[in-house]
Amino acid sequence: MEVCFTPSGTLDNFSDELIRLSSKEEVKSLFILACDENGFTPENCDALLQSIEKPIWGGLFPAIINNNKKYNKGTLIIGFKQEISLHIIKELSSSDAEFEEILQENIDDAEEYPTMAVIVDGFSRSINKLIESLFLVFGLEYNYIGGGAGSLSMVQKPCIFTNQGLKMDCAVIAGLKLKCGVGVQHGWTSIAGPYKVTSAEQNVIKTIDYKPAFEVYKEIVDEHSGKTLTKKNFFDISKAYPFGINKLNAEKVVRDPIAEENGNLVCVGELPEGSFIDVLHGNKESLIAAAGEAAKRSKTAHQNTKRTFDLFFDCISRVLFLEDDFTEELEAVRTDKLPLYGALSIGEIANNKKDYLEFYNKTAVLASFRE
Repeated sequence: MEVCFTPSGTLDNFSDELIRLSSKEEVKSLFILACDENGFTPENCDALLQSIEKPIWGGLFPAIINNNKKYNKGTLIIGFKQEISLHIIKELSSSDAEFEEILQENIDDAEEYPTMAVIVDGFSRSINKLIESLFLVFGLEYNYIGGGAGSLSMVQKPCIFTNQGLKMDCAVIAGLKLKCGVGVQHGWTSIAGPYKVTSAEQNVIKTIDYKPAFEVYKEIVDEHSGKTLTKKNFFDISKAYPFGINKLNAEKVVRDPIAEENGNLVCVGELPEGSFIDVLHGNKESLIAAAGEAAKRSKTAHQNTKRTFDLFFDCISRVLFLEDDFTEELEAVRTDKLPLYGALSIGEIANNKKDYLEFYNKTAVLASFRE
């Protein structure tokens, strides 16, 4: 594996290093984690990406991780020496897309790749539908790791790296011949609920217990926080009050409400109509401890083998919640000197060959890879 990190975030440095790594005979594919603040666009990147013959995949994120630091500007390029199986899923906001059929028709070599890395446009409206289709088609025979790309501006724009250019509203699925262990934890606890989602469309909750969703959520948050939730301060307050979808015999799946629109709540990822949810809250200690537990669980798969590097997808809203204490979360995850690479994402994707594959929010997901 060849790795290059450039903290400058300039297009020139990105171009130089991408061309340099792609020219190495031993490098078979190029995985890119870059910061939204770099200012990469189709206009300034597409010609470069289209000129590279080796498979390219990755995303633009609010921030990236290189070892024990997060960077709001910079680019990380990982050149894998193993062949990969790469697929692009388009129209990720389509409610009519038959993702199961698309996956079955296009991915016929999955058994050769024990790990599937999945990078999605975090603001697409049918991410959960794709993730459920992955589970239904491929089951729990694989480990999955990945996250949602995008910008903290909350504006959907091109953020997925492909050989065709920088794209939006799509996903890239890379089958890796590397084996890994995966850990998933969030650290949020229930303060109210359960409530029933009585009307929802894709990632928009319209009513909770037959009342306007924002009205119900606001009443709970106002009482617990001692603040008044409005459309203007919504994101600043809601980052501490996610939803938790109740799952049978499993930890709640966290959903992040990010905006209020006409009394509805817009979330990162779908909440199925008829599901039961709690309102959650957490503290810095519980979140940091959960990240450490995720790292611990990912490493239990390597008792008799040598680990080579860790890949970490951590929700950007955890960083906004932890603020300066996020350095402690990185310390809890990186307990040794092995390389740690990753992104602060808009939603996380994972399972560990045992649990149902999910699209998470506000969650720490770590994959520990071995030779």
